[in-house]
Amino acid sequence: MVSEKISVIIPVLNEENAIAKVIADIPKTVRILDEKTEATVQEIIVVDNGCTDNTAAIASRNGARVITEPRRGYGYACLAGIAALTAIEPDIVVFLDGDYSDYPTDMPQLLQPILEGKTDFVIGARSADDARDALLPQARFGNWLACFLIKRFYGVRYTDLGPFRAIRYPQLLALNMQDKTFGWTVEMQLKAAKQGIPVCEIPVRYRKRIGVSKITGTFTGTLKAGYKILTTLIYHRFLA
Repeated sequence: MVSEKISVIIPVLNEENAIAKVIADIPKTVRILDEKTEATVQEIIVVDNGCTDNTAAIASRNGARVITEPRRGYGYACLAGIAALTAIEPDIVVFLDGDYSDYPTDMPQLLQPILEGKTDFVIGARSADDARDALLPQARFGNWLACFLIKRFYGVRYTDLGPFRAIRYPQLLALNMQDKTFGWTVEMQLKAAKQGIPVCEIPVRYRKRIGVSKITGTFTGTLKAGYKILTTLIYHRFLA
């Protein structure tokens, strides 16, 4: 049997009411249908992105390795999580949010195309009716616009910028991710398109998060996220 190692990265900012649920729902082992390949979650890395509550302590008590990235920003947190992977190099890296909006139990569906050798990068597309209902209108519009522009610029069709995603570790390193804030997911997808990394989308469930979004839950956050996504797309298309 072929065995693959998985590391899970979870950026968090004040998610004390959700993080234990997220960690508990992460499958420890994933087997694909032919029973010849399995993947084991070797570590769960929770990145404390400036929490002022008990998120870090709860995550540690529930078996996660907690690291600290005080510079606020989703990209900063993800980059810190990647830097922490060097101790035990994984075969596959999974990203998901710490607010319990993603369903960690959907991880086997997300991983299956990679474990079967069909692709190197899988995006959890929030396309079901319940998922669309859980997304705020401004988030749905931002996703649509970004995916439309990637299709126009690079000829690759995406339907979502979903945070629940899995990618082979060497391909993740090859992307040379740089964004520190709101442009992280779109940078990953457009760079994959530019480099010709095999990508597919898998429908995943999505629900209303526990607590209030720090980005699309506020008018200012929505404007900043939209501006960053657009400028990231334009920079990589015309200037990078």
